[in-house]
Amino acid sequence: MKKIIYLFILTTIVSCSSSDNFTLQGNIKGLKKGTVYLMKFQDTLLVTLDSVVVDGDPNFTLHTNLEEPEMLFVKLDKKNNTDNYVEFFASEGVSTLNSTLKNFIYDAEVTGSEQQKLYGEYKNMLSEYENKNLELTEQHLMAQIKKDTVALDSLQGAFDKYLKSKYRYSLNYAATHGGSEVAPYIALAEMPNATIKVLDTLYNSLEPKIKKSKYGKLLKEEITKRKAE
Repeated sequence: MKKIIYLFILTTIVSCSSSDNFTLQGNIKGLKKGTVYLMKFQDTLLVTLDSVVVDGDPNFTLHTNLEEPEMLFVKLDKKNNTDNYVEFFASEGVSTLNSTLKNFIYDAEVTGSEQQKLYGEYKNMLSEYENKNLELTEQHLMAQIKKDTVALDSLQGAFDKYLKSKYRYSLNYAATHGGSEVAPYIALAEMPNATIKVLDTLYNSLEPKIKKSKYGKLLKEEITKRKAE
C-alpha cells in the first residue's frame, strides 16, 4: 500500500468549502518557499484534497471533509525535493503537524485524533525494529567482507528471529485494538505476507463498527480475493 504512493499521483485539488470538517494546522521550521499538499488514496490513486503555497511564513492550514477516520498524507513539494510524505490518521476536528525542513519526514510530529495516537505508538515501536534491522545489516556486511561463514550463519538466524518478532508485534497490536480503524489498516499496510487464516482471525476480532469502516471493508475484500485465488 505504501509503495504505490510514489507510483500514482493525481493532483486534483478540491477547494475548501463550508462542509469541511477537518483542519490540519502545520508548521515546518525552516521552510520559506514551497507548496504543502494534503492528500489521500482514492482507489489506487493519491489525490490532492487541499494545498497551500508557503512564502515566508512556515505556518499553514489545510482543510478537507472526512466521512470517517482515515489515513491522510502531507506532501512537501520543494525544488529538487518532491518525494516527502508524512502519513497520519485523521478524524473530524483539528490535527497539528510540526516538523522541520531539514528532516521533514523524521522530525514530523502529528497530534489530534485518537487513531493517530494509537498509530504513532505503533510506529514508534516499529522504529526500534528498524534500528535492529540496520544493526544486523551492518554486521552481515562486515561478516561478508571478512568471509566469516560462522558469523553469517548466526546472523541469518538472527534475521529470521527479528522478522518473526516484528511480524508478531504487528499482529498482536492490530488484534489488541479491534475497536479502532488502525487495526485493519495495519493488517493491510504492514502485513503483506500474512496468511488468510491470520487475516480472517484479525477481521473477526474487529468490532462491528470497524468492520463497516473503510479499512474494515478493504480488509474483507482482500480476504475474499485471496480465498478466491
